[in-house]
Amino acid sequence: MDHGAPLIKFMGLTFNLSNILMITVASAIVFLIAVISTRRLAMKPTGMQNFFEWVMDFVKNIINSNMAWKDGGRFHVLGITLIMYVFVSNMLGLPFAVTYNHELWWKSPTADPVVTLTLAAMVVGLSHYYGVRVKGLKEYGKDFFKPMWFMFPLKIIEEFANTLTLGLRLYGNIYAGEILLTLLAGSLATGFLGTAVAVLPTLLWMGFSVFIGAIQAFIFCMLTMVYMSHKVSHDH
Repeated sequence: MDHGAPLIKFMGLTFNLSNILMITVASAIVFLIAVISTRRLAMKPTGMQNFFEWVMDFVKNIINSNMAWKDGGRFHVLGITLIMYVFVSNMLGLPFAVTYNHELWWKSPTADPVVTLTLAAMVVGLSHYYGVRVKGLKEYGKDFFKPMWFMFPLKIIEEFANTLTLGLRLYGNIYAGEILLTLLAGSLATGFLGTAVAVLPTLLWMGFSVFIGAIQAFIFCMLTMVYMSHKVSHDH
Protein backbone atom coordinates (compact mmCIF):
# COMPACT_ATOMS: atom_id res chain seq x y z
CA MET A 1 0.00 0.00 0.00
CA ASP A 2 3.04 2.28 0.50
CA HIS A 3 4.09 2.21 -3.14
CA GLY A 4 4.22 4.99 -5.67
CA ALA A 5 4.13 5.19 -9.44
CA PRO A 6 7.23 5.00 -11.69
CA LEU A 7 7.28 8.50 -13.18
CA ILE A 8 9.65 10.10 -15.65
CA LYS A 9 9.76 13.61 -17.09
CA PHE A 10 10.28 14.19 -20.79
CA MET A 11 10.08 17.55 -22.56
CA GLY A 12 8.27 19.08 -19.61
CA LEU A 13 5.67 16.29 -19.43
CA THR A 14 5.33 13.61 -16.75
CA PHE A 15 4.81 10.02 -17.90
CA ASN A 16 3.68 7.08 -15.78
CA LEU A 17 5.75 4.11 -16.99
CA SER A 18 3.35 1.66 -15.34
CA ASN A 19 0.44 3.03 -17.35
CA ILE A 20 2.48 2.86 -20.56
CA LEU A 21 3.46 -0.74 -19.82
CA MET A 22 -0.02 -1.95 -18.90
CA ILE A 23 -1.74 -0.13 -21.78
CA THR A 24 0.71 -1.82 -24.15
CA VAL A 25 0.15 -5.24 -22.57
CA ALA A 26 -3.65 -4.88 -22.73
CA SER A 27 -3.49 -3.74 -26.36
CA ALA A 28 -1.21 -6.65 -27.29
CA ILE A 29 -3.52 -9.19 -25.63
CA VAL A 30 -6.60 -7.85 -27.43
CA PHE A 31 -4.69 -7.85 -30.72
CA LEU A 32 -3.57 -11.45 -30.21
CA ILE A 33 -7.12 -12.56 -29.35
CA ALA A 34 -8.39 -10.94 -32.56
CA VAL A 35 -5.63 -12.51 -34.68
CA ILE A 36 -6.03 -16.00 -33.20
CA SER A 37 -9.82 -15.84 -33.48
CA THR A 38 -9.77 -14.88 -37.16
CA ARG A 39 -6.70 -16.78 -38.34
CA ARG A 40 -8.59 -19.83 -39.61
CA LEU A 41 -12.16 -18.81 -40.34
CA ALA A 42 -14.66 -21.62 -40.85
CA MET A 43 -18.35 -21.81 -41.72
CA LYS A 44 -18.92 -23.76 -38.50
CA PRO A 45 -17.00 -21.75 -35.90
CA THR A 46 -15.24 -23.49 -33.04
CA GLY A 47 -12.92 -22.42 -30.26
CA MET A 48 -11.73 -18.82 -30.37
CA GLN A 49 -13.66 -18.02 -33.54
CA ASN A 50 -16.86 -19.10 -31.80
CA PHE A 51 -16.01 -16.85 -28.84
CA PHE A 52 -15.19 -13.89 -31.09
CA GLU A 53 -18.43 -14.26 -33.05
CA TRP A 54 -20.32 -14.34 -29.76
CA VAL A 55 -18.67 -11.04 -28.78
CA MET A 56 -19.63 -9.58 -32.17
CA ASP A 57 -23.26 -10.63 -31.74
CA PHE A 58 -23.30 -9.35 -28.18
CA VAL A 59 -22.08 -5.91 -29.22
CA LYS A 60 -24.47 -5.89 -32.16
CA ASN A 61 -27.38 -6.45 -29.75
CA ILE A 62 -26.14 -3.54 -27.61
CA ILE A 63 -26.12 -1.29 -30.68
CA ASN A 64 -29.56 -2.46 -31.85
CA SER A 65 -31.02 -1.74 -28.41
CA ASN A 66 -29.95 1.90 -28.66
CA MET A 67 -30.27 2.89 -32.32
CA ALA A 68 -31.21 1.60 -35.75
CA TRP A 69 -28.54 -0.58 -37.35
CA LYS A 70 -28.29 1.80 -40.34
CA ASP A 71 -27.06 4.45 -37.88
CA GLY A 72 -25.18 2.19 -35.48
CA GLY A 73 -23.55 -0.37 -37.76
CA ARG A 74 -20.58 1.93 -38.26
CA PHE A 75 -19.81 1.63 -34.50
CA HIS A 76 -19.68 -2.17 -34.44
CA VAL A 77 -15.89 -2.43 -34.58
CA LEU A 78 -15.55 0.39 -32.03
CA GLY A 79 -17.86 -1.43 -29.62
CA ILE A 80 -16.02 -4.73 -30.02
CA THR A 81 -12.66 -3.04 -29.45
CA LEU A 82 -13.85 -1.15 -26.37
CA ILE A 83 -15.57 -4.06 -24.64
CA MET A 84 -12.59 -6.38 -25.17
CA TYR A 85 -9.99 -3.77 -24.26
CA VAL A 86 -11.76 -2.63 -21.10
CA PHE A 87 -12.43 -6.22 -19.98
CA VAL A 88 -8.81 -7.31 -20.52
CA SER A 89 -7.57 -4.16 -18.77
CA ASN A 90 -9.86 -4.85 -15.81
CA MET A 91 -8.49 -8.39 -15.47
CA LEU A 92 -4.75 -7.66 -15.59
CA GLY A 93 -4.44 -6.59 -11.96
CA LEU A 94 -6.47 -9.44 -10.48
CA PRO A 95 -3.95 -12.31 -10.37
CA PHE A 96 -1.11 -10.28 -8.84
CA ALA A 97 0.53 -6.87 -8.56
CA VAL A 98 4.24 -6.29 -9.15
CA THR A 99 6.20 -3.67 -7.25
CA TYR A 100 9.87 -2.78 -7.64
CA ASN A 101 11.71 -0.29 -5.45
CA HIS A 102 8.39 0.63 -3.83
CA GLU A 103 6.92 1.47 -7.25
CA LEU A 104 3.88 -0.31 -8.64
CA TRP A 105 4.54 -1.60 -12.15
CA TRP A 106 1.93 -4.29 -12.82
CA LYS A 107 -1.72 -3.39 -12.23
CA SER A 108 -4.96 -2.93 -14.11
CA PRO A 109 -4.54 0.15 -16.32
CA THR A 110 -8.20 0.97 -15.63
CA ALA A 111 -7.32 1.33 -11.95
CA ASP A 112 -5.81 4.71 -12.87
CA PRO A 113 -8.13 7.70 -13.45
CA VAL A 114 -5.83 9.11 -16.14
CA VAL A 115 -6.47 6.03 -18.30
CA THR A 116 -10.22 5.81 -17.72
CA LEU A 117 -10.83 9.53 -18.17
CA THR A 118 -8.77 9.47 -21.36
CA LEU A 119 -10.96 6.64 -22.68
CA ALA A 120 -14.07 8.58 -21.68
CA ALA A 121 -12.84 11.77 -23.34
CA MET A 122 -12.07 9.79 -26.49
CA VAL A 123 -15.60 8.34 -26.55
CA VAL A 124 -17.28 11.73 -26.01
CA GLY A 125 -15.01 13.33 -28.59
CA LEU A 126 -15.87 10.62 -31.13
CA SER A 127 -19.57 11.13 -30.45
CA HIS A 128 -19.22 14.80 -31.42
CA TYR A 129 -17.20 13.91 -34.51
CA TYR A 130 -19.78 11.45 -35.77
CA GLY A 131 -22.61 13.81 -34.88
CA VAL A 132 -21.11 16.49 -37.13
CA ARG A 133 -20.26 13.94 -39.82
CA VAL A 134 -23.77 12.47 -39.97
CA LYS A 135 -25.89 15.60 -39.47
CA GLY A 136 -23.63 18.36 -40.66
CA LEU A 137 -22.20 21.12 -38.47
CA LYS A 138 -25.23 23.42 -38.69
CA GLU A 139 -27.88 20.82 -37.85
CA TYR A 140 -25.71 19.27 -35.16
CA GLY A 141 -25.16 22.67 -33.54
CA LYS A 142 -28.91 23.25 -33.41
CA ASP A 143 -29.31 20.16 -31.20
CA PHE A 144 -27.61 22.02 -28.35
CA PHE A 145 -30.40 24.62 -28.35
CA LYS A 146 -33.35 22.19 -28.38
CA PRO A 147 -36.07 22.34 -27.19
CA MET A 148 -35.31 25.94 -26.07
CA TRP A 149 -32.26 28.18 -26.42
CA PHE A 150 -31.62 28.33 -22.66
CA MET A 151 -30.84 24.59 -22.68
CA PHE A 152 -27.42 25.31 -24.20
CA PRO A 153 -25.51 25.82 -20.89
CA LEU A 154 -27.10 22.68 -19.43
CA LYS A 155 -26.11 20.61 -22.44
CA ILE A 156 -22.53 21.85 -22.21
CA ILE A 157 -22.45 20.84 -18.54
CA GLU A 158 -23.95 17.48 -19.53
CA GLU A 159 -21.05 16.80 -21.89
CA PHE A 160 -18.51 17.34 -19.10
CA ALA A 161 -20.63 15.29 -16.68
CA ASN A 162 -20.84 12.41 -19.16
CA THR A 163 -17.06 12.37 -19.50
CA LEU A 164 -16.47 12.41 -15.74
CA THR A 165 -19.08 9.80 -14.85
CA LEU A 166 -18.05 7.44 -17.67
CA GLY A 167 -14.40 7.54 -16.66
CA LEU A 168 -14.70 7.72 -12.87
CA ARG A 169 -17.29 4.92 -12.67
CA LEU A 170 -14.87 2.52 -14.34
CA TYR A 171 -11.89 3.73 -12.32
CA GLY A 172 -13.68 3.62 -8.96
CA ASN A 173 -14.92 0.05 -9.34
CA ILE A 174 -11.61 -1.40 -10.53
CA TYR A 175 -9.43 0.57 -8.12
CA ALA A 176 -11.58 -0.33 -5.11
CA GLY A 177 -11.44 -3.99 -6.06
CA GLU A 178 -7.66 -3.97 -6.30
CA ILE A 179 -7.29 -2.16 -2.98
CA LEU A 180 -9.35 -4.82 -1.22
CA LEU A 181 -7.38 -7.59 -2.92
CA THR A 182 -4.17 -5.94 -1.72
CA LEU A 183 -5.47 -5.86 1.85
CA LEU A 184 -6.54 -9.51 1.67
CA ALA A 185 -3.21 -10.51 0.16
CA GLY A 186 -1.48 -8.77 3.07
CA SER A 187 -3.49 -10.93 5.46
CA LEU A 188 -2.27 -14.07 3.65
CA ALA A 189 1.30 -13.19 4.62
CA THR A 190 0.66 -12.82 8.36
CA GLY A 191 1.19 -16.47 9.29
CA PHE A 192 -0.85 -19.65 9.26
CA LEU A 193 -3.88 -18.22 11.06
CA GLY A 194 -4.03 -15.12 8.86
CA THR A 195 -3.69 -17.26 5.73
CA ALA A 196 -6.42 -19.67 6.84
CA VAL A 197 -8.82 -16.82 7.56
CA ALA A 198 -8.05 -14.76 4.44
CA VAL A 199 -7.71 -17.38 1.70
CA LEU A 200 -11.44 -17.99 1.19
CA PRO A 201 -12.43 -14.29 1.16
CA THR A 202 -9.56 -13.64 -1.27
CA LEU A 203 -10.75 -16.31 -3.70
CA LEU A 204 -14.35 -15.17 -3.39
CA TRP A 205 -13.43 -11.54 -3.99
CA MET A 206 -11.29 -12.44 -7.01
CA GLY A 207 -14.27 -14.27 -8.49
CA PHE A 208 -16.53 -11.32 -7.73
CA SER A 209 -13.96 -8.94 -9.24
CA VAL A 210 -14.05 -10.90 -12.50
CA PHE A 211 -17.82 -10.41 -12.53
CA ILE A 212 -17.47 -6.69 -11.74
CA GLY A 213 -14.82 -6.29 -14.44
CA ALA A 214 -17.10 -7.89 -17.02
CA ILE A 215 -20.07 -5.75 -15.95
CA GLN A 216 -17.99 -2.56 -16.12
CA ALA A 217 -16.78 -3.45 -19.63
CA PHE A 218 -20.40 -3.99 -20.67
CA ILE A 219 -21.53 -0.70 -19.08
CA PHE A 220 -18.71 1.24 -20.73
CA CYS A 221 -19.59 -0.20 -24.15
CA MET A 222 -23.32 0.30 -23.65
CA LEU A 223 -22.96 3.95 -22.54
CA THR A 224 -20.67 4.59 -25.50
CA MET A 225 -23.43 3.42 -27.82
CA VAL A 226 -25.98 5.50 -25.91
CA TYR A 227 -23.87 8.63 -26.40
CA MET A 228 -23.34 7.81 -30.08
CA SER A 229 -27.07 7.26 -30.51
CA HIS A 230 -27.89 10.66 -29.02
CA LYS A 231 -25.50 12.34 -31.50
CA VAL A 232 -26.27 10.57 -34.77
CA SER A 233 -29.95 9.63 -34.49
CA HIS A 234 -32.29 12.22 -35.98
CA ASP A 235 -35.06 11.47 -33.47
CA HIS A 236 -33.02 12.76 -30.49
